[in-house]
Amino acid sequence: MTTETFQPESDLLRTLFERGYAYQITDEKGLDEYALSGVPVAYIGFDATANSLHVGHMVSIMMLRRLQQAGGKPIVLMGGGTTKVGDPTDKEKSRPILTEEEIQSNIASIKSVFEKFLTFGDGPTDAVMVNNDDWLSEIKYIDFLREYGKLFTINKMITQETVKRRLENEQPYTFLEFNYALLQAYDFLELNRRYGCRLQMGGSDQWGNITNGTELCRRCEDVQAFGFTTPLITTASGAKMGKTVGGAVWLNADMKSPYDYWQFWRNTEDADVIRFMKLFTDMPLDEIARYEAMTGKAINDAKIALADAATTLLHGADATAEAKAAAEAVFAQGSVAEGMPSFDVPGSAVEGGYNVQDAFVASGLAKSKGEVKRHIKAGAAKLNGETITSDDTAITSADLDKDNTARLSIGKKRHARMVVV
Repeated sequence: MTTETFQPESDLLRTLFERGYAYQITDEKGLDEYALSGVPVAYIGFDATANSLHVGHMVSIMMLRRLQQAGGKPIVLMGGGTTKVGDPTDKEKSRPILTEEEIQSNIASIKSVFEKFLTFGDGPTDAVMVNNDDWLSEIKYIDFLREYGKLFTINKMITQETVKRRLENEQPYTFLEFNYALLQAYDFLELNRRYGCRLQMGGSDQWGNITNGTELCRRCEDVQAFGFTTPLITTASGAKMGKTVGGAVWLNADMKSPYDYWQFWRNTEDADVIRFMKLFTDMPLDEIARYEAMTGKAINDAKIALADAATTLLHGADATAEAKAAAEAVFAQGSVAEGMPSFDVPGSAVEGGYNVQDAFVASGLAKSKGEVKRHIKAGAAKLNGETITSDDTAITSADLDKDNTARLSIGKKRHARMVVV
């Protein structure tokens, strides 16, 4: 845990403390001195388990951004090798094994997001992206065990929370997964040798893996390496950051539209707005302080400012303006807006009457017809702002506007635009 009496002098640690990122640090004073000594080099690893990162990854991405803003060099480590094993940390069961082709496809899809937040290049503070498969795939197993396996004890590894919980619950913990901690520690050592990296950052669930890496760097290279973790980011109501009724809040625009992304931040709980401004935007702290002083309905202005700033970082100013305008049109006039997520339906389907259950599933607002029925029963499903009362309701040409579109809604905040083509 960080200590209340520690007052960082470096721009990096001061920013991380002031904005609420700091939770655990292996050596606060030593890390502060390292950050003051020149160009601090730090990394965070991202396994390629899906073809997009989600909002839950944003705190890590923003930490790399803070590092670069403070004059440090960020390393984005893509886990092409570790994804083949699967990180068991904080998981109740083994991850599915992905093929080489699936992993490479996911990495290719993920890469573009980082370019929105970091400056890449060959300069001393430019970010670099590397793939741990470059060295992990070259490891000779017996040599690796002889060189590094002897430095890890089973006694310590089974005390890690994930391992202990799995064993206590008599859930399988495979030998494949057991190797993950060693491989992640070796990543740190390899990055230290290649780039002079002395800091690994991550979420608090990675603390055990991170400290394994700092210890390996010390024992193998006689260098002091550091670990820094953030607290688990949850909402004021206790939900895990980024988990919504509609599923994960993906960062790739083809998986979560700018409109939906803007809406996610606009719908932030009142108690979270200021904290999220500090963590997920570049808004100056004095500006955030002005919003913090607001009371009553003015909190909505702060939510809009948060949504604008967060969406602009990821999708750009133009997409943000379009999403904001679409939201205003939906909530103020109840109309169908261009920036709203849309899906196409052939004209022939509407001619015969397009069942609303099929429409809601096709729109992505519901995952199944059963879910649609539950929303209809609860009075939450709407067509063009009118509550749907029957599961058999059909959408016809009479429901379309002059642009051949109709609006589907779940509650007041989730909408989709049906376009008849």
